[in-house]
Amino acid sequence: MQPLADDEPTAVGPYRLLGRLGSGGMGRVYLGRSAGGRTVAVKIVHPHFAPDEEFRARFRREVAAARRVGGAWTASVLDADPDAPVPWVATAYAAGPSLTAAVTDGGPLPAHTVRALGAGLAEALAAVHELGLVHRDVKPSNVLLTLDGPLLIDFGIARATDGTASLTSTGVSIGSPGYMAPEQILGKGVTGAADVFSLGAVLAYAANGEPPFRGDSSAALLYKVVHEEPELGPLSGEVRAVVETCLAKEAGERPGPAELARRLAPQGAARLVTGGWLPGALVERVSRSAVQVLNLDAGADAAAGVAGDAAAVSGSGPVGFSSPSVGEFGPPPPKPPLAAVTSGTAEAAGAAAEVTEAAGTAVDPSSGKVSVSVAATAVPGEGGRGRRVSCTVALAVAGALAVATVGLGYLARPWLHGDDGSSAGSGQAASPPVSSGGATASGGAVPASYLGTWEGTATALQGNLPMGTFRLTVVQAAVGAELGRLRQTDQLGGVCTDVLTLKSVTRTRLVASSTGAKGNHDGCDPATNTVYLTPDHDTLVYTSDSSAEGNPVAVLTKTSG
Repeated sequence: MQPLADDEPTAVGPYRLLGRLGSGGMGRVYLGRSAGGRTVAVKIVHPHFAPDEEFRARFRREVAAARRVGGAWTASVLDADPDAPVPWVATAYAAGPSLTAAVTDGGPLPAHTVRALGAGLAEALAAVHELGLVHRDVKPSNVLLTLDGPLLIDFGIARATDGTASLTSTGVSIGSPGYMAPEQILGKGVTGAADVFSLGAVLAYAANGEPPFRGDSSAALLYKVVHEEPELGPLSGEVRAVVETCLAKEAGERPGPAELARRLAPQGAARLVTGGWLPGALVERVSRSAVQVLNLDAGADAAAGVAGDAAAVSGSGPVGFSSPSVGEFGPPPPKPPLAAVTSGTAEAAGAAAEVTEAAGTAVDPSSGKVSVSVAATAVPGEGGRGRRVSCTVALAVAGALAVATVGLGYLARPWLHGDDGSSAGSGQAASPPVSSGGATASGGAVPASYLGTWEGTATALQGNLPMGTFRLTVVQAAVGAELGRLRQTDQLGGVCTDVLTLKSVTRTRLVASSTGAKGNHDGCDPATNTVYLTPDHDTLVYTSDSSAEGNPVAVLTKTSG
């Protein structure tokens, strides 16, 4: 997710936009929030497509098709305006990466995840086909991996199979090279069997980390799909047998999606998902994302007057292009202060009264708490070794975020920076800079009282968000040299390491810059922040000015040195 740029909208119809989720050939997708507090994904078509009547017809068809589709494995359409100057559609937000992102970052998925993925998508396609529709663009980027199961999204080129005219010119194929069925490439009649072929290619990609048809150009890919056999690599067992039947060159030789679903999950895809279907690393990634989204939503509530000033893209009027200081869609969005997250209000509790279904969050308006339920089984290792993770995160949106049951101290990193890159209001005053005077150790060396390894639990957001265990090693250093390293381990075992560089030191406080180490995973904060170490009897108090991390605080006890 990326912050909004100057040329992007801050509101669309009734939805405030909080960030950009991604973009594609048809348009951009944004994270939005309704006045009632519901989190949505808003797709806005690229403005240069808006005057194209053929494109508008396709977009209307997308919306109409998606409105007809509803089920456990598809994202439901909540709102749309195909006739707006710049058309848009809003769907339920699903917290989870695309299959493309998950495989690119983490490699092939384990066998039990691929089986659940295939069963869920097959059930989704069966429901789509029963409505007389063909998706026509089943591919990894159109599959989301959520805690509640896979979701098939983007019916952007779905078409009715009831004999209506094609939206494309004669002989032009619509789809994604490498995932299109042979008959789709050749411009023959496209039926639900084309979606089954695409599903087989998607499952091969999920299991192997590579698509079954590979080439350095679209032409090469299309040729291989039509004329050559797929490369299935180490794929084996029932999943390989399913993929092979899906990738049959002749449409009539492929099984139907309902049959596929029964083969992969005789008791239904929901049974496989309920038992925990994502590997542990993906569970952590999705849950961190969900917490971050909740923080963004809470912060947006306190941005006074933004809704009235935002340049909305809706059916009420044309998009403005007159001012050179205003982007194509409107002014840049204001950045919400952290205080909006940490200081609860009755308005925030009311705004959070709806349920964010796809993200697995439920809000109790009386207490202002949001519960995020997470259940998953980590990937079994060799010899059957593995780790079962079951946890519940209770987050108080109307007050500070609070963690219940086993904790799950995920690091929430909302965009809380001003336009100049400085931190916005943090809700906690940063420590003042250290004066050059005072009892500084000779030669700028670090006093012995700081040296050694220290460890303790950390919290953020004024003590209301557990952040796991901090382990700090301090070595002798001169100003400007590396002072040591901070290892942060959350409750699920996720680790981030920061490198500390000495800025100044006295016997009563040490000041250092802290920067994310190379090799950290994507969930770690790479930014440079200032940290303060203050001796307090037999402990060392760690504080940070990082508002993006909720101003972490830890009381550390020496373990060695």
